[in-house]
Amino acid sequence: MFAKPFRVKSNTVIKGSDRRKLKADISAAFPVLSADELSELIPNKEELNVVKVYAHKGDAVTLYVLNKNPLFFESDKHLYPTVYVLWRFPALLPAFTTWPPVLQKLTGGADLMLPGVVVPLSGLPHVNQGDCCAVKVIHNRAPVAVGTAAVSSTEMQGSGMKGRGVCILHSYMDTLWAFGDKSGPPSLPDSVETDEDMNESECDPENEVQEEDGGVEVLCQEVIEQVCTGVAELNLPDHIQQDEEKTTDGDQRSPQELMDALLFQCFLHALKTKVKKSELPLLTSTFLRNHMFACCPNGKQLDIKKSSYKKLSKFLQTMQQQHCLIRVKELTKGVESIVEVDWKNSELRSFRVSEEAICDAEPVQEGDFPYHPPEITTVYSVCPRVEPLFLDAQKRKGAVLQPAEVRSIITDYVKKNELVAENNKNYVMINPTLCDCLLEKCEYHEVESMKWDDLFGRTMSKMQECYQIAFPGQEPMIKKGHLEPIDISVSSRGSNKKVTLIKNLEFYGFDPAVVATALQHRVQASSVLQPLPGAKDRVLVQIQGNQIHQVGNLLLDHYKVPRKFIQGLDKAPKGGKKK
Repeated sequence: MFAKPFRVKSNTVIKGSDRRKLKADISAAFPVLSADELSELIPNKEELNVVKVYAHKGDAVTLYVLNKNPLFFESDKHLYPTVYVLWRFPALLPAFTTWPPVLQKLTGGADLMLPGVVVPLSGLPHVNQGDCCAVKVIHNRAPVAVGTAAVSSTEMQGSGMKGRGVCILHSYMDTLWAFGDKSGPPSLPDSVETDEDMNESECDPENEVQEEDGGVEVLCQEVIEQVCTGVAELNLPDHIQQDEEKTTDGDQRSPQELMDALLFQCFLHALKTKVKKSELPLLTSTFLRNHMFACCPNGKQLDIKKSSYKKLSKFLQTMQQQHCLIRVKELTKGVESIVEVDWKNSELRSFRVSEEAICDAEPVQEGDFPYHPPEITTVYSVCPRVEPLFLDAQKRKGAVLQPAEVRSIITDYVKKNELVAENNKNYVMINPTLCDCLLEKCEYHEVESMKWDDLFGRTMSKMQECYQIAFPGQEPMIKKGHLEPIDISVSSRGSNKKVTLIKNLEFYGFDPAVVATALQHRVQASSVLQPLPGAKDRVLVQIQGNQIHQVGNLLLDHYKVPRKFIQGLDKAPKGGKKK
């Protein structure tokens, strides 16, 4: 499930009621945990995050993360522990034993096959089909993978230990493990598997190699020596190994401390290079959006909620009281502004903007990518009813034509069959073929001629309407039917909360995640992506509040999307009358 990178949908702090429900669910799913162990695992005072993700195959999974480490993941309403939990409570799940080289296969997404299972003297652990179980390496009780039993332990033995044993969901060194602190498994000696008898009984005949000359055997002891190297000899996947090196070589401060430092850096940078004395008083929200975000280095994201301040007002209050850099005043009720900056402050004067930061400190790009609107054209496909009109032009059923091509072919047909009215050349006489293709039954004896525009209009109305969409540098795509516009709507959540929903962005070449980030920067409100019901591989953007004005400005002014392809702009809130 986590062999390839997953996509994070949302990351929120768990509520008190949800925390209690989670503890109850864990207690019911894993009754071997005592009350004290459960409280140690899910403490009441520490911050616990609920992270909703989409696995690479599209599965919706919920992660429960404490201190950067995922503890449990929920899929299809079933809770599973991660290896981080199993290293603290190795007896939490029944565990199957295997050889260290097998772990490389499990990390790549393979299931545990029964020929690779080491059967101890005490026999296999008792499991039923579908039960949650763990996988460990011989001579170490610390589990290295989590999954579900493909068949019961009785069926495993009855099949002669052949076939699939455990369907792996998560393993050491996969992307879920890499989402945590990337620590390695502890060394927990397994007393059950130290008998010499077991070593002899589990010796694999395939590992015994005889040389024809001297008859020298590679005995099971060599396999055991290889096993003793343990999990430490396993190679990390390249993308995880690179991340590990970066983490080791980088700053050892906590993420909260790093965000605090980034906030202070962007704050000083903005004051020194962006804010002018003539701009004061300056709204604090404008200062954050237009100046501090613009000073954030590439590859980093400014997020006050991930800092120790949590709110902009608290951060600015600290800058005022402890650093004496600014003075903030509430000029309008509920709206704060920066009214004064101490340009002679020693911290501000000594701050130096690095060349890299200068290059990075460009205005925040909406979406951070050069979007070019596609060229959208209405085209028509030849259908069986009108096919006789296009046979002379060698256009068969399914041929796609531009409107100009349709008019040209119909004009040639009329002239070839001498159907132009002699008395008035603005009219075309109806012959039997035109009658069958274009007229309704009630019109057969009534309509003898029609104007050119009516002829073209009727022809196109009887054809299959399609649209051609061409992005710069790409081959045009033709799709049947009508192109759905970008739909913007407002929905109510709870008693008095509103959210703005944006659909059909994918049709116009947008990445919904990029649009969501751009809107989040514009309006300073949270945004999430949600699957679009009834549509495969499509999502909608949800952002707090009635933000139709801002969405319209982003699409019309920045991305240059024609207004005719946007639906719902009329639902924007009307400004109240000033008294």
